[in-house]
Order: sequence, then C-alpha cells, then structure tokens
Amino acid sequence: MALYLGVMSGTSLDGLDIALIKQEQRLTLLATHYIPMPSTLRDDLLALCASGPDEIARAALAEDAWVRLAAQGINQLLAEQHLQPADIRAIGSHGQTIRHEPARGFTVQIGNPALLAELTGITVVSDFRRRDVAAGGQGAPLVPAFHESLFDTQGERLAVLNVGGFSNLSLIEAGTPVSGFDCGPGNVLLDAWIHDRQGCSYDADGAWAASGKVVPDLLARLLSDPFFAGTGPKSTGREVFNLAWLRRHLNTLPASPEADVQATLLELTAHSIVSSLQAAQNDTQALLVCGGGAHNVTLMRRLASLLPNARVSSTAASGIDPDWVEAMAFAWLAHCCLQGIAANRPSVTGAAGLRVLGAIYPA
Repeated sequence: MALYLGVMSGTSLDGLDIALIKQEQRLTLLATHYIPMPSTLRDDLLALCASGPDEIARAALAEDAWVRLAAQGINQLLAEQHLQPADIRAIGSHGQTIRHEPARGFTVQIGNPALLAELTGITVVSDFRRRDVAAGGQGAPLVPAFHESLFDTQGERLAVLNVGGFSNLSLIEAGTPVSGFDCGPGNVLLDAWIHDRQGCSYDADGAWAASGKVVPDLLARLLSDPFFAGTGPKSTGREVFNLAWLRRHLNTLPASPEADVQATLLELTAHSIVSSLQAAQNDTQALLVCGGGAHNVTLMRRLASLLPNARVSSTAASGIDPDWVEAMAFAWLAHCCLQGIAANRPSVTGAAGLRVLGAIYPA
C-alpha cells in the first residue's frame, strides 16, 4: 500500500485542496483538507499573472508564502489522520500557475518544491507540465489520463468535465485513446464579474446569473474569440480570458444590466463546453462534472438542457466528491512519476509522445 498527498491550487485562488489517497490496484480517497487562501496572497498571485515591476522577487516571495500555507495544511491533515511524514510516499504538488503560454513554449507554476519537502519531511513531485510542453505539447489538461483510470465507462461514451476557473473535457470510450482539451472560461469570468460588481467571490448556485437574461449580441462577440474556433489539442488561461477582455467587448455594445452580463457569461461557459463536446463526441451518453462548477445549479441545469440525450450529473453520482478530483489527480501523478509511468496523453496535449511527468525533490 502506498499513500500519497495531492495539493491543488487552481485559477480561482480561493484556497488549497489537499487529498490523501491510497494507491493500490485501484485508487482510494482516504481524507481531505481545505485551507483558505489569505486575501493578500491571492492578490499577490493574481498580480503575477500579468507583467509588472520586480516580478522575480515578488514571485519568489509569493511562492514561499504559498508553500508555507500548503505545508500548514498538510501537517494539519497528517495530525488529523494520526500519520507521520514517513507514512507518505510523496506529495504531488501542482503549484500555482502564473503564466501559461504553450504557443510561446512555456508554462510557469510556482510553488518551491524544495521548501515544501523541507517543511514537511516528505518527498515532493512537482513541475508536471513543462516536460509535456518541452515535447511540443500544451502541458494541459493533464487530468484526462487520471479520469480514464478513475471512471469506469461501463461500455458508455463518457465525458468528464472539470469546471474550475477554466473548463476542460476528458472523452473516454472503451477501446479508444482518451482525448481531451480546454473548452474555455469556466468560473473565471463569472467570478471576476460578480467580484467587480458586487464584491462577492463567486455567484452562489448561479443565482445572479439566473436572475438575468442572455444578451445575444454580447454572447456572439465573446464567442468570436479565435480560441473558440480552434480544435484540440488546446489549452488556455488568464492570459486570454480575464476581466479586461470582457470589458473590451462590453465597451463595443450598449450597456446591459449587470445581471444580464452574468447570465451571458454563464451561457458562454455552457455553450463553449457543449459545442466542444458535440464536435468531438457528439453521441456522449454521460457527462460527469467535477470542480467548483458542479455546485452551480444554474450551470448544471443549462448543461442538461443543452444535452438532452446525455445524463448530466456531478461525479458524486459515481462515488467521487467533485471538489477533490483535481487534488487526487496530482497525488496520482506523483505516483506515476515515481513508478516511471507516462502520464501525459499525446492525443490530449499534442506532445510528440508519452512522457513521464514531474521533477522529484527527495525528503
């Protein structure tokens, strides 16, 4: 039996998800821990997503603060589970993405794995994306191989949808290599708009979006972005979709009620997911949703409406809590690295071939 920890901090920057897994023939989730992101650290990390003064020093300070927060959460989880560092084979740490530009040949996740190993006394595996990018791939999404290992298709054409800051799909069908790609914005614009207009960190249950009406002209302008015309392999991030991008489009049209803008952003998320899915797997029988978007009641209803011939549900329907799938994935990626198992999928990222992902920092 091997125990691994996975640490995930996504584009929402609300906090760190930590998952403890047991890896045998099948993976088992044993325990979880969530630690909120301090607002000052969140602001520092968000600022690093765009060019600014003294970036190298600011990034170094921010990643050390991120690591100390992660170590705090890991040590709390170990104490709760009556475990010692020696009981854990490795931590799989995604780090925090501050730039993702595979078209220019780079992706940057900060998270000082050497310091994390020092503070926890546990081997750390990190820097999962850059080997795939070095091989000509997008470096993202990395979860389709994990989704393939986790979910039994039972002979169905299955899609697993992660809706975090951005949305990505894994397409799984028996006898066919798994495929997948980023669809576009998930929660990133919804969160940014409600924070800008109401000071809330997110739209609970999609209630504000549900109170508005879709603005067709705005939706058409948003969907005109070249990203949506491309086919996989493809990935994206805050470099493309952000509040400034939204405002540029808003400035070209007559002013709309703020709730209508939110409704349109939710429709953008739903439309980009469904159109991408139908183009790649138009006979999907089941769509399993994980990530924060699985709790957005309005989004889930809209996806079900747009996919009347598929069962749309949270991954909870398959026994996997939707909040912990990505943290589990990075624990699994650490296992793959230490075992020498290739964990990228060229059919997903476009890399030149299968690669073992991650860099190892021994305890």
